[in-house]
Amino acid sequence: MDLLKRNQAPITPEAWKQIDDEAKRVLQLNLAGRKLVDFDGPHGWQYAAVNTGHLTIRTDGGFGVPWGVREVVPLIEVRVPFELRMLELDNASRGAVIDLAAVVSAAEKTAHAEDTAIFNGFKAGGIEGIIPTSPHPALTIPDDYAHYPSLVVNAVETLRRGGVNGPYALALGPTCYAGLAQAAEDGHPIRERVEHFLDGPIVLAPNIDGAVLLSHRGGDYQLSVGQDLSIGYAGRDKETVYLYLTESFAFRVLERAAAVYLKPKSGKKSR
Repeated sequence: MDLLKRNQAPITPEAWKQIDDEAKRVLQLNLAGRKLVDFDGPHGWQYAAVNTGHLTIRTDGGFGVPWGVREVVPLIEVRVPFELRMLELDNASRGAVIDLAAVVSAAEKTAHAEDTAIFNGFKAGGIEGIIPTSPHPALTIPDDYAHYPSLVVNAVETLRRGGVNGPYALALGPTCYAGLAQAAEDGHPIRERVEHFLDGPIVLAPNIDGAVLLSHRGGDYQLSVGQDLSIGYAGRDKETVYLYLTESFAFRVLERAAAVYLKPKSGKKSR
């Protein structure tokens, strides 16, 4: 038995497959950050902190010799509970496609938590995000998507002037992503002009308000994962099975200057 306790759950293999497949589908649809940053892991449950390699020498404390504490970044552990009806789960073995709305909701919440930490930071968990750590002034997104290529060029030049080379990637909130996909000028898709300046991916990021242009060269941002996204068993009663979606991770900004935030106009939400 492992920490997830899946072998104790009163769930048939047919039901587990539907649960796992649906969670994977929703997570792949909603997770944007791990498509753009360096992925380190998974290292398992016992991996508790990331070594930064830093040590600050001190002489206080009455120790008699210079000393220091090695700096590490602790992992946070996310646990999103959800419930499924026992009868519904049993129907999977009878050939039914079971109702997995609770799985969808849990996967969306988990993806939201991870991407929020990556892009916006999570101060309580000791995580600095890409957007708040960027030293570059934010650029305002224009109303007319025909001007989007110029915005991207300005962002790319900002990074180049800061010594950050490409390729570059673009993470777009839902409104920006849809608008750019539909926009055209003289019959030519605006998105193709934007892609020309990036040489990296354009990614839908459901939890970004606006957009982020960042270097995709590697070495600037690191997502370190202990236990990767998994579903565990928490218990049951007569009618209900209690499950949870979990992961443990830390996120580090290694080069603050490697991203530019593209913000919506004041008072206007772009996602």
